[in-house]
Amino acid sequence: MALPPLVGLPSDRKIIGPHPFLAVGEKYVRAVVEGADATPVLLPSLQPAVPAEGWLDRLDGLLLTGAVSNIEPHHYAGGPSWEGNPHDPARDANTLPLIPAALARGVPVLAICRGLQEVNVALGGSLHAKVHEVAGLADHREDVEAALEVQYGPAHALQLAAGGWLAGIAGGESVRVNSLHGQGIERLAEGMIVEAVSPDGLIEAFRGPGPGFLLAVQWHPEWRVRDNPFYLGIFRAFGDACRRYATQRSLSPP
Repeated sequence: MALPPLVGLPSDRKIIGPHPFLAVGEKYVRAVVEGADATPVLLPSLQPAVPAEGWLDRLDGLLLTGAVSNIEPHHYAGGPSWEGNPHDPARDANTLPLIPAALARGVPVLAICRGLQEVNVALGGSLHAKVHEVAGLADHREDVEAALEVQYGPAHALQLAAGGWLAGIAGGESVRVNSLHGQGIERLAEGMIVEAVSPDGLIEAFRGPGPGFLLAVQWHPEWRVRDNPFYLGIFRAFGDACRRYATQRSLSPP
């Protein structure tokens, strides 16, 4: 019986008391296990960055998680940051070069929330630093005072691209998803294919041109992944891509 594929999850650098810790949200780890049927591998985010080649040679997939932090604006010519804007330069230093290296190898990539933004920036796109201050766009942030069940509950509809991956998973062209982000796509990276758009026109999902698996979503399908068929379908599609890649990797000469 084949072993489960190995999926890497870059960590966030957090200060707890006086000490720095590297952490990954449990909901992402659990979704890899319960949704993708894969084994999670937590990757360090250090400065200077740990070279990616050694990891990627042994991984079958990459999950770029959401996070409290935002990408530093200088990575996408976004101007100066502002007081109170949370950053994680160690994560930026590791994930932004990791993404093109993974895609060059054909490693399957699923990117969520901050992860979507990382992929877009790493491939040359740009971000709205404050979506809620852009004329014509809605406020996509969660109510931080609400219970988690409310924060991660359905917030708005999405229009899914006809014939796209997500429409195939959903079995239709409209779904409702949660919304917990302050930043979003301004200019989509060249060559990426739009998969979903929110009612205000903000791009909320895209995929790569292939032939490998690259899917980036702005919402949080990892939340109670087994309770939502659409969310579960996303992770199952990712897990299937990881298994195909693992098989291909095992057959390739060293």
